[in-house]
Amino acid sequence: MTIRSLLYTALIASTFSSQAAVIGMGANQLSIATGQPSLVLMSSGSAHVPVWSLSGGTVGQSVAGVVGALPAGCVAVKVEIVVTTTDATTSPEFEDVYRVHLSQMVEGEPFTARLYTGPPVRTALPTAPLHSRSIVLESYYEVVPDAPLWVRIQREPGDPADTFTKPTGLVAVKVTPQMKPFAKPHVVQDVPGYNSWPMMQAIGGKLVCVYTRGSGHTIGEGRRDVYARTSTDGGKTWTPETVVANSPEYGEVTVGKGLDENGAMLLWVRRVGKEWHHDLYRSTDGVTFTLIATPKLALRPMQITDVFAVPNVGLMALWFAGDYSDKATNSWGKVTSSDNGVTWTQTTIESELPKAEWPTEPSAVYLGEGKILAIARTEVGPTQFQIVSTDSGTTWKRAQTNIGDIKGSTPSLIFDAKTGLLTNYHYHRGKGLMRRRVVDAQSIFDHPLGWPASEVVATGSESTWDAGNVNTTFIGDTHYLSFYSGKDPDTSVLVSELLAPAKKDAQSGTRK
Repeated sequence: MTIRSLLYTALIASTFSSQAAVIGMGANQLSIATGQPSLVLMSSGSAHVPVWSLSGGTVGQSVAGVVGALPAGCVAVKVEIVVTTTDATTSPEFEDVYRVHLSQMVEGEPFTARLYTGPPVRTALPTAPLHSRSIVLESYYEVVPDAPLWVRIQREPGDPADTFTKPTGLVAVKVTPQMKPFAKPHVVQDVPGYNSWPMMQAIGGKLVCVYTRGSGHTIGEGRRDVYARTSTDGGKTWTPETVVANSPEYGEVTVGKGLDENGAMLLWVRRVGKEWHHDLYRSTDGVTFTLIATPKLALRPMQITDVFAVPNVGLMALWFAGDYSDKATNSWGKVTSSDNGVTWTQTTIESELPKAEWPTEPSAVYLGEGKILAIARTEVGPTQFQIVSTDSGTTWKRAQTNIGDIKGSTPSLIFDAKTGLLTNYHYHRGKGLMRRRVVDAQSIFDHPLGWPASEVVATGSESTWDAGNVNTTFIGDTHYLSFYSGKDPDTSVLVSELLAPAKKDAQSGTRK
């Protein structure tokens, strides 16, 4: 969009009000909140658009506005900004960073009671000046429909990712009301206890959900055991619970799943007691599980994650090891099997990592032609990691992404070979939101900062640690998302079903 097109955006309030869902605030409807940003006219020929000039060198500049009312039935809002530049050095080689602050003025409570500060959002600049970008700063902020919404937009030139030192122009703010867009998740298990950390796998047309239950958010208690249930109606109903592992001397936790070369389910179970072990089970029906391997590994993993197949290599799974301290003692790598899971070879990829550089609980997919892409959780932020290999897992490259709406968020990937689409699911702990991003897999492979904004597809408990750990599978054109939700000592395992995204749901992931 060129600056001439921005003439329409200058009339943003009237333009957006005609579009039923979107509420807009143009620059003239915003005012200074902090610092000394300037309201100026950005001009090109006969086009003159009012913008707020936000410095690329001065920290603490922000503007704010108030949306007076939201429509009935609105449960949340998405907040976007429209920004542009006039500087000749504008280029995708540079990035800028913004964040949003939100609150509501609900009668009977302080207007700071619902104050929310969003994560920093980094994006690449366009290919030339006088182009505009629409940037999603928050995809799902829960609201009270009849209360005014306060919105503050702040540029973050002090963030290391903001490499564009020249001013940018804030043209408008777009607020999109969100109605409840998803069905209530189905319950897999909700008996008393800490039902948690599920693994979901499809065997043909059958869903298998394997999970663990103990007395709380602990891993080593002897009463923590592993159970399984199956469903043939998309998770609506489940067969009676069967026991997978229940050694009284060990706490057993599900940590990874996958399929073997014959289509049988594989399940990694971590067994914690006086010693630590990782046991691999196989099942052809999701009811009976047979122990097939307990590999002796030189470096003890914290977890071995989901199993996937790599041509000419065999089965592969990623692992990570460490003690969650700030010392540079953390590592990650891969295990491979060339005999369908009976024996495994361990390889370390990176070691002596500080916690801030440590990728944990990764999810990986094979894209074809030797390409593997993994997304990993971060224990301290600010964003998830993307890890790629172009030689079937021999060498790897790790980078930060722009996925920052996280907190202890374990990713789970689904790759659709028919469409080429890659879907990244993760649970935003503390906010209780299941988030989804959809991209073209080949486009995002070399552009880890090109992930689109998330959409919320399910909700759960807002507890920081008593909810989350999504694990996914698919049957045909339907994705199934297992996660747990509740509050210690009682949590439930749930599953949501979603139609697989189509091409129109994806963004390219390239930095244009």
